[in-house]
Amino acid sequence: MATRHHARMAVVSLLYAFDLGNGNTSEHTAEILEEKKIRNKQKDFALDLYEGVMQNLEAIDKAIIAHLKEWDFERLGAIERATLRLASYEILFGELDSAVVINEAVEITKSFGTEQSPKFINGVLDAISKDKE
Repeated sequence: MATRHHARMAVVSLLYAFDLGNGNTSEHTAEILEEKKIRNKQKDFALDLYEGVMQNLEAIDKAIIAHLKEWDFERLGAIERATLRLASYEILFGELDSAVVINEAVEITKSFGTEQSPKFINGVLDAISKDKE
């Protein structure tokens, strides 16, 4: 049975595919989630997250860019960008405590990113969270 963590990991994968130029990702989101065995409530959760990120992409990217220190947004790794987009959406538009969102993002990054990614993700998201407060 899939958990919210699994659903978030699937959303990061979808955002990663979108970022790499797979523009039709949105058309096949439900199928992709089914392949990853994300079903029922978790599927609804994942779809809400994905659609929320896509609908608010400009605002999300603007928030991320504002908190990148000595980094060019376009040079970020696609996994890091996808993870930042998802977590930023949850911080800016969601109802979960920011610490929970940041922890989830760090854990996802440990699975997908480089060795330095978790610390970087934590720093950017912490700054976004403090800015929101």
